[in-house]
Amino acid sequence: MLAAPYRLSGEEEFARVEKEGKLYQSKSFGLRFFDRGDTQYSRFGVVVSNKISKEATQRNRIKRAFREAIRQSMGYINRGLDVVFLAKKISLSESTDELMHEVGNALSATGIMK
Repeated sequence: MLAAPYRLSGEEEFARVEKEGKLYQSKSFGLRFFDRGDTQYSRFGVVVSNKISKEATQRNRIKRAFREAIRQSMGYINRGLDVVFLAKKISLSESTDELMHEVGNALSATGIMK
C-alpha cells in the first residue's frame, strides 16, 4: 500500500497533472507527470477506468500492481513531482510482475527516477 503523503487526492490535483503535465505512453499505460518545483515528496495517482473492466477485482489488481511498483521505487524517485498512471485495456492481460517491470522502465525513461 502507498502511504497517504505519497498519494494524489482530489479532483483538482488530477486535473492539474492532466492539464499541465507531460505525457509518456507505454504499452500498458499512459503516464502523466508534472513538476511542482518544490522539494516535497512526489505524489502518485492511478486511474483504472470502468472501460478497462467492469469487474472491480480486475481494476483493483491493476491498481495494486502500480502502487507496489511505485512503493519499491520510492528511494530512487525525484522529489517535487505529481504523477498519474492511466491504465490501458491491455494491462488486464499483463501479469503483475510484467506491469511492475514496465512501470520501472517508464519511470527511468521519463527521468522521474534518479
